[in-house]
This record gives sequence, structure tokens and C-alpha cells, in this order.
Amino acid sequence: MTNFATTEQAMTTNYFSINNATVRFLNNTLFKNLTFKINQNEHWALIGPSGSGKSALLQTIAGRFNITGGEINYHFDEQLLSTLPHTNGVSAKTKLIALVEPRHHFKNLSNTSDFYYQQRYNSSDSEDALTVDNYLASVNTGQITAARWTTENVLTLLNLHQLRDKQLIKLSNGETKRLMLAAALLKNPVLLLLDNPLTGLDIKTRQEFNGIINQIIASGISLIIATSAHEIPDAITHVAVLKEGTIVHETPRAKFNAELFSAGTEDYLDAAELSALLNINTNTTNYHHIVKMDKVHIQYGSKVVLDDLNWEVNPGERWALLGPNGAGKSTLLSLINGDNPQAYANNIILFDKKRGTGESIWDIKKKIGFVSPELHQYFPTDNSCLQVIESGYYDTLGLFRPSSKERASIALRWMKTLEIDQYARILLKNVPASTQRLCLLARALIKNPALLIFDEPCQGMDDHQQLHFKNLVDTLCRISNVTLIYVTHYQHEIPNSVDKVLQLQNGRVV
Repeated sequence: MTNFATTEQAMTTNYFSINNATVRFLNNTLFKNLTFKINQNEHWALIGPSGSGKSALLQTIAGRFNITGGEINYHFDEQLLSTLPHTNGVSAKTKLIALVEPRHHFKNLSNTSDFYYQQRYNSSDSEDALTVDNYLASVNTGQITAARWTTENVLTLLNLHQLRDKQLIKLSNGETKRLMLAAALLKNPVLLLLDNPLTGLDIKTRQEFNGIINQIIASGISLIIATSAHEIPDAITHVAVLKEGTIVHETPRAKFNAELFSAGTEDYLDAAELSALLNINTNTTNYHHIVKMDKVHIQYGSKVVLDDLNWEVNPGERWALLGPNGAGKSTLLSLINGDNPQAYANNIILFDKKRGTGESIWDIKKKIGFVSPELHQYFPTDNSCLQVIESGYYDTLGLFRPSSKERASIALRWMKTLEIDQYARILLKNVPASTQRLCLLARALIKNPALLIFDEPCQGMDDHQQLHFKNLVDTLCRISNVTLIYVTHYQHEIPNSVDKVLQLQNGRVV
């Protein structure tokens, strides 16, 4: 794609600044005495452990939080600002900023309600969803900086042409990430904020990401990205390190040493406590087959998602399920987890029973511990973290009955094992995304199911959290006969206990 002119760049050297600011959201103080600035032609990476404030800083820059002390200044081109209403207001200047968050906020066609988790697998309900084309057409493209990013440009840059007629609810996690970035570019921002954009992207797209970022920057857009210390795009010029709501280090990229700011390799896991937790609700049923699929075929309209797939998973086996975005992994898991009604039209045996011979979805779910990016996306967030974990006993999306003192106590023990017990009484929506994911993992583990399905479980976790969780899974597999299906796009995340692989490409086993 041809590089665009940068006529919209700011006339001043300083592009954006926060000076001695106190930042609040609801009743929480997120930052005190926050000072941060970027200059023209600078592009910043924000790194730090989970919960350090990276996402909150992006939200602050985007104008989402209240600043009760200090000041925030957007030194954008006054000629651009003159085309906006309320030129002197900060809110007008934030219209020149686009933020790509980890979670989407897609609506139904009726624009009255959010999607729900199983909707993508129910053909009649999923029809109430925009297509990729519809969604991009609905984006306010911002006539302020015209002639930079067009629909055709973003479709090409992010490899979305083949998805134009696909409904949003049926997009894979990685496809959704690409679409959200495309929508942000269509707004033609002056400043683009990306919150962990590589999360959920397959190897090919991650490898192409540097080129994508280079083209975005070449079009005159300044970039701030929250990311891992090991996944900083080449075009980044400066790095800021955050810890506990404070910027503790700023440096030019050339002087940044990622190893100094990565978690150590040491980890402690209380194997005796994990063993005790596993003995609370021991599964005593002996199954011949956990999963058996024979020529499974899933199709939506003319789109074949799974094509004559055969797969057998036996008790105690540990599988990695691999493949690029859109390969059919999530659909395959939905057949096992009881969420996809097309299971009844196929020859599928789960826990020695053929689907459609009388077992209910809840009979299946009680034998499975499950977590995925889609479950995280649609999980209600108004319960406390402890209640979310306790809800795993009932396979409900939240706790809809009085809490059991005994089960709440066990939930708290799982939180301690996962190092998140300090969040027990806090609402799920008010904790870091990595903590939310760990709560859903504890929810999956709490009933000691026969089968664990972990679909990209380490998304959003920092190095230490990833290592701790990987050790937990390996320990769990060593001291129990649990069956495991593990999905990831990162080779280093796969537990050492995994020794079998099913790889999909375009709905076929390769």
C-alpha cells in the first residue's frame, strides 16, 4: 500500500502530555502525580506486570477517566481541531484518538443488546448480527483526516477481504482482533492506542504485525501500545515501564533491555494443597472414550467449518489443539462443550454416550472445565471474583443462588493457589483482565472435572502468571488422571505434560 503524506502532524514538538495528574475511576484512584508525554514522531510501548496500569494509562489518554488534579494536554494541529465542534474542549481533541481494547463491544442488528455466548452457534439467533462489511460501513470514518485510511485499505492491510460477508458473532478471536484494528484505522486518528493487540493472533499474523505497524506509522499516525516486553514492534521508539500504577522507567527503545523487566524463572506451587483440592470432588467414573468423533461435518450456509473430522480422545490423554485463526478450533470445542446444536446431526460420542440419546447439555458441562476467549468476552462481570469461581459448581455464568460457605471456602483456596486471593471480594469488572482470566480458570478447576478444555488460557497474563499456570497444569496432570485439551498460538505456553497434537487448517486435520 502506498505511504500517505503526513500533513496532519502536529506543528509543535510536544504531541501529548499529562502533568502531575491524579486519575480516578468510580471510587478508585488509578494514578497519583502521573506525568507522561510523547513528542512528535515518537511511538511508545507500555510494559509491566499484569495490573500495573498499562490499560488504565491508555484509557486515561483516550479521555475515559476523570482527572482530578494536574492537567492533560493534547497538542494536535489546531487546523484539524477547528473542524470539530467545541474546539476548546478536551472531549473534541479525543475524537482524534482511537483506542483498540482487548474486548469488543459489538451489538445486535437491533442495537438493543449485547451478544451472548452461545449465540454464534445458533443459526437463527446469529442472523441478528452485522457482517464485517456492515460493521465497517457503520464506523464513523472521521472526515477530519480524509484520504488516509479507506475501507479498501484496511481490508487489504488486515487481510479481511475473505471475511466481508461473515457475521461478527462467528469471527474467531484473532479475526475479531483484526477487525477492531481496522475499525480504529477507519476513524483516521491522529493518535492510535493499542491494548495488547497481539493477543489471540496466530503465528502468521503476528509475524506480519511489524509490517502492519510500519504502514500505520507511515500514514502519519502516532502510536502507543501496551504489550509484552518480548513483543515490542520494531517501529517503537520509546518504552515506558509501569509498576503498581506508577511509571518507574522511561527509555529510548535502543537502550531498552527486555530481560531486565521480565519475570524471573522461579516459581513456587504448593503441590500438597493442589492435591488436597483435587481430592475434594474426585471423579470416580471410568470412561472408555472422553471424545469420539466420526466424519464430523459442520456447515453454515455455503461455508464449511469442519470437514469430515475424525478425532478420539481417551481418558488421561493430554492434547494440544493447534491451527491458525479461523481454522475451526472454537467450533470443534463447542461440539464437545455442549454449546453447538449441530452436534446432534453428527456422530459424536462424549463420555461414552452418543449425543442425542437423552443426555442434557448440563450432564455434559458438569464433566468439563472450560475457559476460552469467547467465554471471557461474554461472561457477566457484576459478581465478585469469589462468586464467579463458586459458580463453576453449577456451570452457570455467575452465581444465581445463595453462596455456600463450604464451597466459597474452597473457591478461596483455589484463588490462593492461583495467587489472586486479594481480589476475592472485588467485582469481576473491577479487576485486571489477567485476574479475570485466572478467575475463570479457577471456575473451570473447582469441580475437578474429568476433562479440562483450556482455549488460549494465558491471554493477557504476564510472564510470571503464565509460568505459574503452566506449572499448575503440569502438576495437576502429574498427580491426577485428568484429560486435557489445550489451545494456544504460542509454543512456549504448551504444558510439558501435553504429548498429543491435533492440527487444523480450514476445518480439516492436517
